[in-house]
Amino acid sequence: MKTRILQILAALSLFAGTANAQENAMKDHTASYITMPAADGQTDAFAEFLAGAAPLVKETEPGTALWFALQANDTLAIFDIFVDDDARNAHFSGVVAAALNENADTLVKGGWDAGVVANINNSDVLSAKAPADLYSATTATYIKLEAAPGQSEQLAALLGAAGPIVAETEPKTLFWAALQIDENNFAIFDIFADDSGREAHFAGKVAGLLKEQASALVAGGWDDGVVANVSNFDILAIK
Repeated sequence: MKTRILQILAALSLFAGTANAQENAMKDHTASYITMPAADGQTDAFAEFLAGAAPLVKETEPGTALWFALQANDTLAIFDIFVDDDARNAHFSGVVAAALNENADTLVKGGWDAGVVANINNSDVLSAKAPADLYSATTATYIKLEAAPGQSEQLAALLGAAGPIVAETEPKTLFWAALQIDENNFAIFDIFADDSGREAHFAGKVAGLLKEQASALVAGGWDDGVVANVSNFDILAIK
């Protein structure tokens, strides 16, 4: 099995060589993902608050490369990419974070500590497709992956080699990033203009490779370790 994985990674490396401009996309960038349940009766108000935050992020946070406000029913989320750790720290001490802190007791179930801070997932970017046609995106997907025992390095290598392939083969995937949260936990975040883009992505080369290797690399395999952890969102706002 290990030999087969090494063969796949070698093939990915050769493929990636055809997309040199993409090889260093988001190199050394970091990311953050926060899911926040709306307080009872506050879903619309919370969504409006997040949608209105995008201009403030753009105006006050030059180190926040990308920022997305997301919604799935009564769950709101923020996903962002930073040029480095200093930019991420600046974001969490910035005006948008301060405004959210001030309003969290009203808008977020659990308030600031239990509803926001407890749900922060920070990560490093392993690989990415640089954003294209960013503001035409309407929908996003976040997938958390746990490496199978002893397979963290192999899963990281597979995800790390995938960005150029997405760039080369998935025009309807407007942005894609593979993330490493800690030694054993990873994630994929991507955005699409519509559901047809998402469908094309899940029928694409990278999804096919991940499905083929999921039983070896991902805790729970394809069904329980990948598909069961897919979270789809509507995009409220983008910076």
